[in-house]
Amino acid sequence: MPEIRRRSAPATRAAILDAARVRFGADGFDRVTIRDIAGDVGVDPAMVIRYFGSKDALFAEASAFDMELPDLTGLAPEAVADVLMVRFFDVWEDNAGFLSLMRAAATSKVAADKMLELFSRQVAPVLGSAAVDRPADRAALVGSQILGLALSRYVLRVPPLVAMSQEELRTLIGPVITHYLTGKVFE
Repeated sequence: MPEIRRRSAPATRAAILDAARVRFGADGFDRVTIRDIAGDVGVDPAMVIRYFGSKDALFAEASAFDMELPDLTGLAPEAVADVLMVRFFDVWEDNAGFLSLMRAAATSKVAADKMLELFSRQVAPVLGSAAVDRPADRAALVGSQILGLALSRYVLRVPPLVAMSQEELRTLIGPVITHYLTGKVFE
C-alpha cells in the first residue's frame, strides 16, 4: 500500500505565501495568477483560494511587512535624514515585498491602498515626529521624495541613480529631506 503524504495546513499556507512573495516580486501583481502560485507550491489553485480568499487578499498579506523605522526622538534635525535613509535602503534592498507593492500600486487599487496604509501607519508618524510643524504635510513631502527615489532607482532603474552609492544618495537627498522636515516650507 502506498504511503499517504499528509500536508500540514500551516506549512502549506506558509509555502503559498512564500511563493506569492517571490512571484509578485519578480512578475508584478497583474502578471501573476493564482494558478502560477499554486503550481510553484504543487497544490491545487482552489487551495490558494481556500487559504486566502482571493488574489487581492493573498497579495495584501504577501506584501505586508514592518518597516521597523527607528525612533527619531532626540536626534539632531540634520541627522534625521541620514538615519531614515539608511533604513529605507535596507528595506528597498532586502525586502522584495516592498518593491512588489510599489510596482503593483500603479495598477492595483488593493496595492495602492496597501501602500497608503503602510505610509499612514508606519512612515508618516515617524516622519511627523521629526517635523517642526504641520507634521502630516511635511511627512507627505518627505514621502514623495523617498518614494520617488525608490521608484526611480529600483523599479524604473534610472541609470545614474542605480550607479550612485547609497552614501552619495544620502549626501544629495538628505538635505532635501531635512528641509522638508525643518525648513521654511510653508510661508
